[in-house]
Amino acid sequence: MTYALWIVQGLLALLFLFAGGMKLVLPLEKLAGPIPLPGLFVRFIGVAEVLGALGLILPGLLRIRPGLTSLAAAGLVIIMIGATVIGLVGGMVAVALMNVVVALLAAFVACGRWRLAPHRGSSRAPVAAGRA
Repeated sequence: MTYALWIVQGLLALLFLFAGGMKLVLPLEKLAGPIPLPGLFVRFIGVAEVLGALGLILPGLLRIRPGLTSLAAAGLVIIMIGATVIGLVGGMVAVALMNVVVALLAAFVACGRWRLAPHRGSSRAPVAAGRA
């Protein structure tokens, strides 16, 4: 299970680094979709995607706050739900279905890292007996 989670985390991180990076680098005119969104909102989503991608990989890799991986994945699920709604409202059913698949993969990572296979060292600290 751990290998599957790391593979999905890596692929999702690459996807969101690319997508978020494009939202930050490209001119806003090139990012116009079926539904016009405010430019600052598109940039905000780009920042959230890049930070979410980093949050999928770095906590587990560096062993610093590894519990944040599941929170990053949950945040990306929320972003993908919004992307799915925008795709459906814009009449882009194929794009909306792809967004649903990405959201399900991110939900798999969130659940997997939260309950099924948390990073080593990320489990809650045992309560020390006799400590006051």
